[in-house]
Amino acid sequence: MAKCRRLRHSRRPIARSNQACGISRGTWAATLLQSSGIAYRYGISGPFWYASGATVQIILFATLAIELKRKAPNAHTFLEVVKARYGTVTHIVFLIFGLMTNILVTAMLLTGGSAVVESLTGVPTVAGNFLLPVGVVLYTMFGGIKATFLTDYVHTVIILVIIFMFAFSAYATNENLGSPGKVWELLVQAGKDHPVDGNKDGSYLTMQSREGAIFFVINIVGNFGTVFLDNGYYNKAIAASPVDALPGYIMGGLSWFAIPWLAATTMGMAALSLESNPVFPTYPGRIPDHEVSAGLVLPHAATALLGKGGAAASVLLIFMAVTSASSAELIAVSSIFTYDVYKNYINPAATGRFLIRMSHVACVCYAVIMAAFATGLFYAGIGMGYIYLMMGCIISSAVIPATLTLTWSGQNWIAAAGSPVLGLICALIAWLVTAKRECGALDVACTGSNYPMLAGNVTALLSPLIFIPVLTFAFGQQKYDWLSMAAINQGDDSDIAAKLGVDVEQIRGQAITTEVLLDETEQKHLKRSAIIARSMTVFMTLALLVLWPMPMYGSGYIFSKKFFTGWVVVGIMWLFFSSFCVGLFPLWQGRKTAVHTIKSIIMDLTGKKRPQQALHGESQTPPAEASDSEKSGGVEGVSEMPKKE
Repeated sequence: MAKCRRLRHSRRPIARSNQACGISRGTWAATLLQSSGIAYRYGISGPFWYASGATVQIILFATLAIELKRKAPNAHTFLEVVKARYGTVTHIVFLIFGLMTNILVTAMLLTGGSAVVESLTGVPTVAGNFLLPVGVVLYTMFGGIKATFLTDYVHTVIILVIIFMFAFSAYATNENLGSPGKVWELLVQAGKDHPVDGNKDGSYLTMQSREGAIFFVINIVGNFGTVFLDNGYYNKAIAASPVDALPGYIMGGLSWFAIPWLAATTMGMAALSLESNPVFPTYPGRIPDHEVSAGLVLPHAATALLGKGGAAASVLLIFMAVTSASSAELIAVSSIFTYDVYKNYINPAATGRFLIRMSHVACVCYAVIMAAFATGLFYAGIGMGYIYLMMGCIISSAVIPATLTLTWSGQNWIAAAGSPVLGLICALIAWLVTAKRECGALDVACTGSNYPMLAGNVTALLSPLIFIPVLTFAFGQQKYDWLSMAAINQGDDSDIAAKLGVDVEQIRGQAITTEVLLDETEQKHLKRSAIIARSMTVFMTLALLVLWPMPMYGSGYIFSKKFFTGWVVVGIMWLFFSSFCVGLFPLWQGRKTAVHTIKSIIMDLTGKKRPQQALHGESQTPPAEASDSEKSGGVEGVSEMPKKE
């Protein structure tokens, strides 16, 4: 028991709170570019549909993160948990779906980011695809997941500042706009000049939008896949302190909501308002549809608002979003390759130090492969918008089986492995058959339209609801006891454990339970957090998806000037709340650690002894030397075990 507890204390959480990294992790290029494009196409409903359709998943994930902390506190990746419960076949299935998720997200980041860079700077898209990952690879390789927490914080603050700059320019200082009232007047005129098909009276100022509602459903389904199947989110859940996992995800989700909502309400509405003005880049014409899909609404609006300064701000904004999210994808893929491919199937005896080297190799190889893949998509005419709508068709059939892996003991391995594959087949059939019936062709324009994407996405997410019960009850429920998850151990630290005289194999052989691996205080807190998370999930889902938007959608209300002004003011106030949560609160929460770090740096430079400090509520112990993984700058946050003095 003592040895078990010692190992548990050795695996210290990397982060006490993860609001900033959760926001930066979820702020893709598409968060800013796609949401602005949707606002340009469908009007004021677009930003809300985008924000609410992607916020709920982050809050829902809090429940899954807590279950992961409770049932597999020593896991490196979610795929380790799948293998511990179901075995090799299911592990390989989820490994493929996890990699497909990372590939689609990275491709979307590169295609969107490179398109903006080419539009504003003239750098060719192909060059952008290869240049954007360079800096990300460098700081991710040498800084690891700990470095991403710092860079995520800096990137998020920069993104918030630029969005504030755009919002205050459009709604307060710009000579062509300058107030919500002026923007409202120009939006009313835009609705008369080019009414939106499917919107109430063709207006851009109504939540009743047929095409917007279709996008809303597609957005919900796709984001379930990118949150629940992306190992990057599980990495952050594993790295975060158990005490702060729930508030981190709740605050992070609510804070993130304001970013696409206000950014798109500002830039999408500014583009609609200014495109009839000579200051707009595409004047006198409208923005071509392929440029909207590529994500160029935001940079066009920024250039019209602030000239060259707006263009530079757009490049910086997208660079921050692309690099931060790409870093998380690199860590996720390197974790999968290192622990779930290399250590599982190639070299099970690999030491922690060697695994770090392999993770570095994985980072470089993945960056090069994805740059080439994004270049291929560019030449095929597939842009960020297409990938965003299509990703749910490809990956979302694994969402429900993945969730039930941590929440239902009855699901057997056949249902877990078979339902994602069958769901993918059904989704592809629904997507392509609908496209053929709608347009008569299977080209990029037809397969990328709303109705085929809707059919494929919904089929992917919901078809496992049929396959899982059928396969589970046909082949028998598993009646799982969760012990193999709890017994997951840091085998890669066995070389370090040997120096401590810890018999890792003996510990593995014990009937380890999560009560052994987590002390009673953490167990009670996690159980209480699980109840709170489920309650918050229900409340926030109803609030963001039903109680707030549906009355306005059903009534067909068209925003008055006062209502639109209030809508904008609420968005700005919400972003101030986000800035406090991810900009100021983490500084206050981490003040002791920051002081400790600064003192350590000074004492190391002057040759003095390092200061002692207990982390995350652990008992005060003599200072320990850095573990092999710390010295190596591990990408995956390999567990840390103190050496004897």
